[in-house]
Amino acid sequence: MTSQAEKNSSLMRFATYAAVFVAISLIAVKSWAYIATDSVSILSTLVDSVLDLGASIVNLLAVRHALTPADDEHRFGHGKAEALAGLFQSAFIVGSAIFLLLQAAERLVHPQPIQAGWVGIGVMIASIVLTLFLVVFQRFVIRQTKSVAISADYLHYAGDLLVNASVILAIILSAQLGWIMADGVFAIGIAIYISYNAWSIIRMSFADLMDEELPEEDRQQIIDLVLTQKSVMGVHELRTRRSGQKVFIQMHIDLPASLNLQEAHEISETVEMEVLKLYPDAEAIIHQDPYPAATP
Repeated sequence: MTSQAEKNSSLMRFATYAAVFVAISLIAVKSWAYIATDSVSILSTLVDSVLDLGASIVNLLAVRHALTPADDEHRFGHGKAEALAGLFQSAFIVGSAIFLLLQAAERLVHPQPIQAGWVGIGVMIASIVLTLFLVVFQRFVIRQTKSVAISADYLHYAGDLLVNASVILAIILSAQLGWIMADGVFAIGIAIYISYNAWSIIRMSFADLMDEELPEEDRQQIIDLVLTQKSVMGVHELRTRRSGQKVFIQMHIDLPASLNLQEAHEISETVEMEVLKLYPDAEAIIHQDPYPAATP
């Protein structure tokens, strides 16, 4: 029977392959649209898709590495490769934002009418449909796996939906209504939005790399669950962190001092099994303390 961890691994791998396929497809259609329209807004989305492809390839490699089992040199696994991929993606995104700002500034100084506007609109609509299928699938994978790398990929592809919609509006304003400045103005807005997405990715990646605690509501849920177990009189020194798909949980539990070692061990095993129901792929370390503690 396939375990949840194996299902999550398959979903993550498939999500990375899907992202690479979508990026390649978008680059092809947007290149044709840019040649036909000479729109800097379409150029901005083309550059974004090129960088998406680079980021998605890095993501694919990082996810494959992150899913590699622990070995003698990495006894806690390779999960932090996901966070490193997120930082790498953010560098791609910031670079694209700077490029777009430069291109948009040049177009504002020297505005040009957009040619073959309906070609650009048709390509942007096709891009939205293709990207929408991808982000819906990525969202499903994130709910199942909590993957930082897939979350980073999802953020900039979800942003692409708004970017492509804004490009359609810019083309209509420029090609159909004669507001030729719209092309450059919307390109600047796209660059700012891309930069905002980069910060979100950086924040998630650093949380993983710096061993940030799980959210407070998750920690409280663990404490409440442990306190419902027979003979557990208290919980302290709870420590949690996430590394890729793996969650690490450490805690001390207070048990009656009258228990013998075998009884204390059995209670600890029960507590661990209950915690693993919340986090099936977690690694839990539970230390038993006598209560009341012996006085010197």
